[in-house]
This record gives sequence, structure tokens and C-alpha cells, in this order.
Amino acid sequence: MSLLAIGINHNTASVELREKVAFGPDKLSEALRDLSNHPYVNGSVILSTCNRTELYCDVKAASKNKLIEWLSQFHQVNPEELKPSLYIHEEQAAIRHLMRVSCGLDSLVLGEPQILGQVKQAYADSKESRMVDSALEKLFQKAFSVAKRVRTETDIGGNAVSVAYAACTLAKHIFESLSDATVLLVGAGETIELVAKHLAGHRCKRMIVANRTLERAKVLAQGFDAEVITLNEIPDYLIHADIVISSTASPLPIIGKGMVESALKVRRHQPILLIDIAVPRDIEPQVGNLDDAYLYSVDDLQSIVDSNIQQRKIEAIQAEVIVSEESADFMSWLRSLQAVDSIRDYRKAANEIREDLLSRSLQALAAGGDAEKLLIELSNKLTNKLIHTPTRALQMAAEQGEPAKLAIIRQSLGLDDLQ
Repeated sequence: MSLLAIGINHNTASVELREKVAFGPDKLSEALRDLSNHPYVNGSVILSTCNRTELYCDVKAASKNKLIEWLSQFHQVNPEELKPSLYIHEEQAAIRHLMRVSCGLDSLVLGEPQILGQVKQAYADSKESRMVDSALEKLFQKAFSVAKRVRTETDIGGNAVSVAYAACTLAKHIFESLSDATVLLVGAGETIELVAKHLAGHRCKRMIVANRTLERAKVLAQGFDAEVITLNEIPDYLIHADIVISSTASPLPIIGKGMVESALKVRRHQPILLIDIAVPRDIEPQVGNLDDAYLYSVDDLQSIVDSNIQQRKIEAIQAEVIVSEESADFMSWLRSLQAVDSIRDYRKAANEIREDLLSRSLQALAAGGDAEKLLIELSNKLTNKLIHTPTRALQMAAEQGEPAKLAIIRQSLGLDDLQ
């Protein structure tokens, strides 16, 4: 039994190469079936995301080249094109790598939580295909518990490190709770969609999506039970908005000082938080001069993000310590399994000697032999039988001039404790 991790990620390979070796849903089941018939593989888990493709395998010794060959052939990629971007981790290094990946320490965004769900899904897919053997079962369960420990004992995932997330975090800090807030989202692109997801996670009371084309806005709004309006309708809805988050590709501002000033009058100066994450700006900078209007630009949010990234790096130091400790402990446990067969064989041999001698003694006793003599004879024979092989091993180590081997045997027999 040997643990092996082979893969490529955003640090080692281009997008084009990552696309070539990705395992989509249509390929994953086929790949797991193919690996189940591989002569060198006892079990495997395939992790494939937009940023990485990795094989975690319990393999027979000296099989890494065979797996590289399999990966190349399965995706019909030239091995010489693939090899420079591959990383290979064995035994404890493979254990540590999986733990780092699960904790978000190897992610493009340090500490991001989504990767743990992706690792769990990869494990579940492999288990469904009956490719998770006992070693991988223990390994992945341990990785999940380590990820939980890192999240509990560090704050590596506690700071916003995307502009969209930072916008929602800022809104939550200012309003304390978003369950009573109305949010106006201007735009319907990827950034606004991500903002909407974060807002939904905070149980935002009401979301309104304003966009130039209603069709795109409706597609986005469907997933969040949001209302849809055109850009021209913004002045009518701005009066209801506690928070405005804007991200469009408009070359000119969409929300001007006069529009916000009018809305504040209708709101009787109930404050509005405006977050402009567009470049060029969607909201006139002069809006920030109005009383009760609190305007934050993408630069303001980026400074928050940069600060939080540094904080995550600090938290990652403690996370790395945890991973190192846990991977070493798991490797020690894994090594201990190698002694299981030897211990079982040793116990079996000792029991066979005991049962043989005990049977003879009982027969002699039943035939009328002296009980005391038979007990003394049994103890002497049992002792001699049990110490015969270790005694011979001690003699051979001494005769062959192998002091290190002699010391190991002495330690194993507990002789050093008697001194």
C-alpha cells in the first residue's frame, strides 16, 4: 500500500492544458471504471475543478510513471506536454497535499471554502464507483476533519477577499442585518450575480435588479426571487433602496448626484449606502458629498480586500502548522498498519506453540503424571520455544557484526529496559 497524488493546477499549468486534462461529468465515471481495472491501482479519487485536476491513489509500489502514462492516454495528451506541469506527491507529502487543498491553502484565493465541497464531491463520486478503499477512506475522512479544525481554530476564511464579497460584508457591517434591507443591484453581469449570491446567503429581504436588457436581468433574478426593472426606472425605485450596489459596463455614470439627492428627500434623509464596483464609475463621485449618502468606490473595496488577504496569509501560518501536525500523525498511523500482519503472524505462532505444549501436558496429566513436574516441564519448554527464534536472531546479528541490527532486536525484546 502506497499513497500517491498526481496533478496539475493553476500554479503549474495554463488554462489550455487544464482544459485538456479535466474530467467532466461525462468522463469521470468512465475514468474511475478504467482505473478500477488498472493493475497498479487499489483505489482512487479524481478531483477535477476549473483550477486543478488531481488523482489521489492507493497504489502498488513504483507506479507513478504508469499513472502518468494512464492520464496522458485517457485524455490523449502527449506525455512530454503534460510532464513539465505535473507535480507528484508520495506518502506523507500526498497526505499533506490533500489536507492543504481541502483547507484552501493551495487555492487561487487563499482560504476559499468552496474547494472543500468539491473535494467531498470527488470523494462521493469515487465511493459511488466503489473506488475508495480503506486507506483512502481514512485519508479523506481525516482531511475533512482537518479542514474543519482549521476553520475552527483559525480565521483563514473570515475575511472578504473578493470585491463582491467585500461589498456585501461592508453592507452587513453598516446595517448589522440585511433581513430588513432593500438592495438595488445595477447590472446583471458575473460580479452582480456573485453579489446576489452573497446577499441571498445573508437572507436579504428584498432585491431589485436594474439592467439595460430585461432578458438578462430576468435570468439572474429568477434564482434569487428578485424584482426586475430597466435602468430608466432607477429613480422610481431608488427611494426604496437602503443599499445600492452597481457594476455595469456603461461608459458614463448611471446614478447622478441629483437623482440620489431627490431620493433622500423622499426618504426623509433615511441614509443610503452606495457601493460602486464598476470601472468606469456608475455613480457620480459627488454623491459622496451628500448628507446621508455613503459612497464607496471599487478602490475603497480593493483596499479592504488587500488588507484581508494579508490577514489570511497570517492565519495561513497557523493552518500550515495544523496540517503538518495532522499529516505526520496520519502517516504514523499508516505506518503502524504495516505491522498488523506481522503482529498477527507472531501471535498465531506463539499460540500454536502454547496450544501444542498445553495439549501434551494435559494428556500426560490425564495419564497420571505428576502435576508439579508437568507444570515445571511445561513452563521450561514454553520458554525455550518462545525465545528460540529471538535468541538465534541475536546470535546472528552479533556474529555478522551488525550492531545496529543487534540494538533493534534488543529494543524490540525490551532488554534495554532491564538494565
